[in-house]
Amino acid sequence: MTKSPVETLFTAFNESALILQNSLSVTYLEAIAMTGENLFRGRITQNGLSELDEKRLNKIYRNINLDAFSREQIRKSYQLAILKGMKENVQTNHQMTPDTIGLLMSYFIAKFTEGRDAFSILDPAVGTGNLLTTILNQLEQKKITAYGVDIDDVLIRLAYTGANLLHHEIELFTQDALSHLFIDPVDVVVCDLPVGYYPNDAGAAQYKLEADEGHSYAHHLFIEQSLRTARPGGYLFFLIPNHLFESKEAPKLHQFLKEEADIQAVLQLPLSAFKHEQAAKSIFVIRKKADGVKAPEQVLLASLPSFSNQQALRQVMAKIDAWCKENIQINEK
Repeated sequence: MTKSPVETLFTAFNESALILQNSLSVTYLEAIAMTGENLFRGRITQNGLSELDEKRLNKIYRNINLDAFSREQIRKSYQLAILKGMKENVQTNHQMTPDTIGLLMSYFIAKFTEGRDAFSILDPAVGTGNLLTTILNQLEQKKITAYGVDIDDVLIRLAYTGANLLHHEIELFTQDALSHLFIDPVDVVVCDLPVGYYPNDAGAAQYKLEADEGHSYAHHLFIEQSLRTARPGGYLFFLIPNHLFESKEAPKLHQFLKEEADIQAVLQLPLSAFKHEQAAKSIFVIRKKADGVKAPEQVLLASLPSFSNQQALRQVMAKIDAWCKENIQINEK
């Protein structure tokens, strides 16, 4: 049976990574980044390999011409290999935004930036870059200046290599995203919010959403930091836990958002998209307040049906399209 382009490229990533992992005593994820670098450069860039391993790798690479694959085929095969590595070495900060959610985020960003040929975007929890590169692939007709931040150097390396493979220019920063960011204000922020406690109490003290006692919620601080980084009138797209506004710190978050932003939309994702109901999430769209920018007359509230129910999904998307036509106000200041 003939392999699909994604399967073909994934096989090359996997076989190469296994050789590099065993030969250089590195993790599978590190070996995937090395493989991506080799394919991008068109040569083996690592030292210390045996002659036999170099021959095996060169044989794999000779059979792969990246120009024969689309950006989406490259992204999907690369991320499949990363997912395999994450399953082998599970860490709480090593998670990936599912493709269906990335495509939905891309759709909404396209709607809210309709009429703009160019804009800047930041993902302050960029991870492997899958969410950001999905957006860049889907909106490739626009000129997008992209930034990504993550504290994990392995994830940033994977994001960097993926951006190279896809020929996307993304400026990446390896740092705590809740510390000072050396990034000019951006038009759009997108973030799959890291949920949990922020251990740096001194750093949290610089935020209005610092907890009254104990560690602060990292996901609350990420929202505040994102609003700091967005330009006036900028849009912010968050993937939030459904229980975001149910914690003891929720009243403070609600008041903060009331003062700093206008809520545009809350779109609950289907429970079938998550393994457990407590892990369910929603897409939360807000806009930073600015002179001349009006809040929507009515916030878009919708519950998306199962992604497999195409008819019901089309009906909901038609409702969303109608809301967008009536309520989106592009601020060109």
